Amino acid sequence: MRLVAALLLAISANAALPDVHLPVYTRQVLPNGIVLDVIPRREVPLVTVRVLIRGGVESEPPGLSGLAAITAEAMRRGTPTRTSDAFSRELDALGANLFTFATMQTTVTTLELLSKDFDKGLDLLLDVLTRPTFPQSEIEKLLAQRIDAARSLKDNPGAATVEYYRNFFFGPRHPYGRPADQVTLAAITRQAISDYHRSMYVGRNLIVIVAGDVDPEKTNDALARAFGKVPAGAGYTWKQATLPQFEKPRLAIIDKPDATETQFRIGMPGIDRRSPDRVPLWIVNTLFGGRFTSVLNDALRVESGLTYGAGSVYDQDHLQGRLTISSYTATANTVKAIDMALEVMKKIVKDGITPEQLASAKAYLKGTYPSDHLETSDQLAEVVGDIEVFDLNRGEVDDLFSRIDALTLEQANSTARRYLKPENLTFLLLGSRANMPAEVAKYSPVLIQQKISEPGLRVIR
Repeated sequence: MRLVAALLLAISANAALPDVHLPVYTRQVLPNGIVLDVIPRREVPLVTVRVLIRGGVESEPPGLSGLAAITAEAMRRGTPTRTSDAFSRELDALGANLFTFATMQTTVTTLELLSKDFDKGLDLLLDVLTRPTFPQSEIEKLLAQRIDAARSLKDNPGAATVEYYRNFFFGPRHPYGRPADQVTLAAITRQAISDYHRSMYVGRNLIVIVAGDVDPEKTNDALARAFGKVPAGAGYTWKQATLPQFEKPRLAIIDKPDATETQFRIGMPGIDRRSPDRVPLWIVNTLFGGRFTSVLNDALRVESGLTYGAGSVYDQDHLQGRLTISSYTATANTVKAIDMALEVMKKIVKDGITPEQLASAKAYLKGTYPSDHLETSDQLAEVVGDIEVFDLNRGEVDDLFSRIDALTLEQANSTARRYLKPENLTFLLLGSRANMPAEVAKYSPVLIQQKISEPGLRVIR
């Protein structure tokens, strides 16, 4: 009775939720190709400036993985008018934060500051983005830091598993299958950084989004003056790549002799960011492993106690990605946990999603989406950035709830059958090979084994 009451409450709350909408914002394209989006949000005196460079990890040359993120960080290490220390002092004086990182398809620089300091912050940001000098001494320090971090990553089994698995799933020929490690980072030079910046940080490749306590007209004028002289250059040409096809399951074990737990990833083909299945798969994955109360986490954590957590995620990138089951367990329980994860997947496909489960997932997603994506200025900037990068439109948000509501039970189960496929899975395990049950070999007729002490984060085939 309590379960029924909870479901009725969820359905009732779902029905009462208003639709979500992106706020009104301005968009202009400068003659040099730079896209400028300004999203006024006057509730608090803060501003987020998000600058996107199309390309990201996808654009990195083979053998130079990590170049996009290194270039973004290296920009702040010196300009003709500011040293690295001077830039940091000015940033601190404004109480501002500047972050850089690379995704599969973009390099991101984000500046957060008080709205009263917007002009000063814009001057700092423009200096860093357009006039970096890449001092050799600073580049050497930065690369040394990143190489040390890459080596120490192997002391973090969860983080290391992510990178090994990415390489094993996509393969070294795929743009997404080349993780940055101490080998690739050691190959990056100042010249490579300078060349990459010169070719990628050009007008036809830039998107600048300002969200927060700003006047749209004044801000657009300020952005046009600041970025109008950036060379137009050549826009990035998106790469085309398909997932490797395999006729049998694949299994790789990364041997970490001192590990007491096994990290495991189980992967299958997923979607790209523009796939028409992105909302149906979002709903299905929420039920399967995308929230704490998912059937996967219930089985592996709540009911069996085999792990402290289990889940599933699906990539939403420019190129088709993965749907991945992830968890970890005591080494002796490796086979039990993997078998249970596989059984949960098979069961949801065989028995189907129930009307109550579907209603619960819809209510959950509609209830959490506004606070997860539209509550703050940086969240809004990220959403609008996705719309620009993936060539979407306002309907991505404005029509979201209606698309969630429109998904039928038949469509949800069809989506589950289409993507939760037990055939030809990719398994990657990281743990003590000597202490794993011998039965792990049953997951694939071909077993690749590798010591974690081998250089890099790639599975040696």
